[in-house]
Amino acid sequence: MQRRRLLAAGVLLPAVASSAAMAAPAAPAIRAGSAASTGTPITLRFAWWGGGERHQRTLAAIAAFEARHPGVRIKAEYMGINGYLEKLTMQMVGRTEPDIMQINWAWLAMFSKDGQGFLDLAQHRAVMALDQFSAQDLAISSVQGRLNGLPSSFSARIFLWNRAAWARAGLAMPDSWDALMAAGPQFRQRIGAHAYALDGELYDMLLLAQTQMAQRHGSAYLHPTEPRVLMSGAALRDWVQLYQQLTSNQVATPLRWRASLGGAEKPPEQQPDWVKGQWAGLYTWDSTVRLRQATLDAQQKLDIGEFLMLPDAKASGIFGRPAMLLSASPRCRHPEMAARFISFMLADPDAAALLGQVRGVPAARSALAAITRDKPLPALEGKAWRQIQGFREAGRIEAPSPYFEDARFRKFLRDVFERVAYQQIDATEAARRLLVEGNALLHRIG
Repeated sequence: MQRRRLLAAGVLLPAVASSAAMAAPAAPAIRAGSAASTGTPITLRFAWWGGGERHQRTLAAIAAFEARHPGVRIKAEYMGINGYLEKLTMQMVGRTEPDIMQINWAWLAMFSKDGQGFLDLAQHRAVMALDQFSAQDLAISSVQGRLNGLPSSFSARIFLWNRAAWARAGLAMPDSWDALMAAGPQFRQRIGAHAYALDGELYDMLLLAQTQMAQRHGSAYLHPTEPRVLMSGAALRDWVQLYQQLTSNQVATPLRWRASLGGAEKPPEQQPDWVKGQWAGLYTWDSTVRLRQATLDAQQKLDIGEFLMLPDAKASGIFGRPAMLLSASPRCRHPEMAARFISFMLADPDAAALLGQVRGVPAARSALAAITRDKPLPALEGKAWRQIQGFREAGRIEAPSPYFEDARFRKFLRDVFERVAYQQIDATEAARRLLVEGNALLHRIG
């Protein structure tokens, strides 16, 4: 495996990022621990991935933590996302992993099947602001009753529409699945042969189709806690057929067309047809709103749409999970200080002022209150956040299976649906593979 050269950057004190106004109690004061008072210096390694802004803001927060804890040094190990998992996997296997690490929530299933793969942070609750996190956040970050990490934020899929594109088509933004399915032919007729109501990569579209299947049949594709397929054969066939209908009815950008434009997995913000408003919407993570908006022509105007629901929906089908976790190694030599650092990074108001939203809208109430004290979230991000919070508070977002985001399983899903898109297999054969081969793969990796 080719190792990535770590980036070097200076410590900056950037301006606070904006967020949605929300009153919340301040995090309880946690007594600062001083390594210097015992004469024993402490060094903790902290690894994360991200871009330039996340790196700079994180380095600033690290400096603030070190100033509060004399004698403690946080050694930063940071890089881009490419190669991060491979590097961490090698470290975990060799037991040389960092003391503290940023991880994808789904990696809990890979590194901590029994809950022993990461430090149980609940054992150090006395030095942590765990009361600033919801019971849902703590539950979804636990394995076998052990708190394996704390979430920086919670992210879910939303409908992001271009109001200007829908207005040009003479249509209102869809408020039902029927309205969405009917829009495709009208976009073709009124805007052009390659105008679509929705764009997205293959994974986006299969997730969209799965959402309706969960509403119709009452279950997601995979069991939330066991490594097995949960959908029935009939539901799997319906899932594939809906995916086919999205493209055959001109609703969603066909895979062949996307591939012809420079890459089937090229993100929307790099697609001229999205930038110019030829493609009128996305089924995307709320955390990508700013990115998707960044390249749009000035006359385009985005909005968060209603989450589409079947009238007799048995479940919401909303795909949501922690954006990422901060976790600690079970072999950390200074577990209490590691726990203090994680709590500081995610729940301390001073850290929140430095970090802003570089890891999403903060999950900790104290951090959210700190960054919304003077200025609310940007309108779109605030609207998306409130929509997701409403569903969470109503108990309408169930924890998905972490295997759904396993790299091997995603490759399997892509292969099946690519074959469907290129008409190499039909819906019946695709459903059989999703059931039989899906279960076999889950048995191997679970």
